[in-house]
Formats: sequence, structure tokens, C-alpha cells
Amino acid sequence: MATEHLSPALRAPASSRPYAKARPGYGKRTASDQRPARPDDFALMPERERYIAGYVDRLPEGAAMDIKSLAKHLPLYGQMAVSSALKALGVAGHLRRVRCLAGERDQVRWVSRTYWSRTARDNEWWDAFLTTEGGRPALPDATPAPPSADADAAPHVPVSSMPVTPAPPATPSEPAPQPTGTTPVPAPGPAPAGLAHHAPATYAVPQQLNPAQVPAPPSPAYLALARLGRADTRLALSAADCRVLEPLAATWFARGVDADYLTQALTAGLPAQVGSPVGFVRRRLTDKLPPHQPGSPARTTASAPVRRLLAECTECGRPGSPEALPDGLCHTCRPTTPDCPSAAPTEPPAVRNVHAVVGQLRDLTRLP
Repeated sequence: MATEHLSPALRAPASSRPYAKARPGYGKRTASDQRPARPDDFALMPERERYIAGYVDRLPEGAAMDIKSLAKHLPLYGQMAVSSALKALGVAGHLRRVRCLAGERDQVRWVSRTYWSRTARDNEWWDAFLTTEGGRPALPDATPAPPSADADAAPHVPVSSMPVTPAPPATPSEPAPQPTGTTPVPAPGPAPAGLAHHAPATYAVPQQLNPAQVPAPPSPAYLALARLGRADTRLALSAADCRVLEPLAATWFARGVDADYLTQALTAGLPAQVGSPVGFVRRRLTDKLPPHQPGSPARTTASAPVRRLLAECTECGRPGSPEALPDGLCHTCRPTTPDCPSAAPTEPPAVRNVHAVVGQLRDLTRLP
């Protein structure tokens, strides 16, 4: 007989609260050259700063680092305490707030990030680190997609690595035995001409273009010649004329001129009527060929956009260069240091003649 236990079941452990995830491009960024985590990290800091620094150090990459999000997940301290602690951590050299460009092409925006360093760094190290980060090319911020449950349960195996089992050879089927005492059924003959099945119609597949057959885009010289007719109708050229004159116009572009310069040189001082536009343009392309300039700078290709990075004041958020914000604070939020006392005079002051001064005062009192 089974015994019934009246003791309550153990409660399931409460799941830990997930970290607040910042928007793509924002949040925490870990600085380079970090030492491994140790139990005595931040041991020399006050209790509040040590508690908040330990929490921030465990945050993953891209976690929210604003004051409201941190105060929401830290029940011991409010927003004012968190703000003061982050300011102290910035002065100690553990974090810097920055504002930088993120995105690509026309989709670019300013984002706020917080760089965190478990190791305390001085201002020179932070200046060099932020300058290096600001010179890197801007890359699109992509958020990785979470792994699906099916991918964890059944790993993907490529088809080429799966063993292939050869199919057994086909054996000719034996005719079924006819029952005794029955008349064999004759095999079906050819169908009548009227009932013959028509073969399915085959459709012609259009011929695919090979990459070598794709026409190349027109060159800048060809486009400049084609636009001459729009600049002046007296120099309207056909497609065949543009192909004939393209090598001559390409020589101009090889000497550093652009399409506007070529158009201005060919259309300046035209006669009232041009009988042969192709002949006229050919003569001008030959006679007005510009000189070759060896010192002309070569045209640089479009490179990746450079990410512009500005440091932010940890207290008020005012942007500026990393060198202008030592300890992560601007001039207004930085505590003022008392002026140093003036240096003591090297020589003692001259000794006044007390009797002469008293005599002058007496003379002043005797005046009416």
C-alpha cells in the first residue's frame, strides 16, 4: 500500500532577472587589454562604488548603461547614487562615455556608448584608446539572431558527409502463377489510333546570359560625348559617333580632366552652323588636347566612412574631444582646486621709519 506524503513540494528556484538590453549600437563596450576577473577587484573603493562596479563588470556586451536602467536593477541605490558612483568610477579610470557615428552610407546616426575597463587606466591611456576607436571605419551594428531550439536539438549535418547506402540491384519480377483451370488472359495490344496518348508538349527554355555576355557599363568618356547634344544641339552625336570618338575623349580623362571641363572645351566658341558634328568634335579633341600634369594628385577611390567619436562628460553629457575631458569630466563639472598660495618673498620688506610716519600724521591733524 502506497503511503501518501503530505509535505509540500520544493519550490522552483526563482529565475534571475535578465539584464536590460540596449538598442543596437548603444550600451556597454569592453575596452581592450583586460586582465582576468579576480575576487579582490575594486576592493580599495568605497562600498557603494565597489557594489556598482561589480555589477557593471558582470554586464554582457551591449547591456544598457544609462542611469535609469542601472538604478532599476540595483535595489540598494537610486538614480542620484548611481550617477555619483558612475562619476567616481570615471575619475578612477574605469569608464568613459562617448558619442560616435554608427551605420553605413546614408543610414548614419549618433549613438551613446560606455567603454568599461576592469583595470583602472589613466587619462593618457584613455585618450589613445578613444583616438584609435574614432579612427576605425564605421561598421553596421548587427544584432545576432538567437539560436533556435531546433538547431540545439538536431545539429545540421551536411549532405556530403552523410553515408550513402547503395540501392540493391533490381531483380526481374517473375510472372505470377496462373491458377489451374482458368483461361490465360491475353496481353493488352496496342491502343487504337483514335485513343493514342499524345506526348506532353515541351516548352523552349530561354537562353541564360553568361556573365561574359552582360554588356559593360559605358565609360565616362562615352557618357561625356553622349551629353554634348544636351549642352548644345549643334554637337549632337549618334551612338556610333560616340564609340568612334571614345578613345580620343578617354585620353583627356587620363590627363586629369573631368566631364565638365571636356564639355566646356568642346562647346566654347561654336560657329553658327556645324555641318559634321563628328568631324568637328574629332578635330577639337585632337587640337585642344590638354597638357599632361605630372604633379596632379591621383583621384582616390571612395573609402569606408571614418567613425567620428566624441567623449561625453560623465556628469552632464557635454561632448568634447578626449583630451578636453580629463577624468571624463568637463571644465564645469570638474571640482575646482584651490589656487596655490603665492610664493613667499625672498627678501624681507623694507623697514619703515615709524617716527617719520607718526610725524606726518601729526602734521595732518594740525591742519585747519
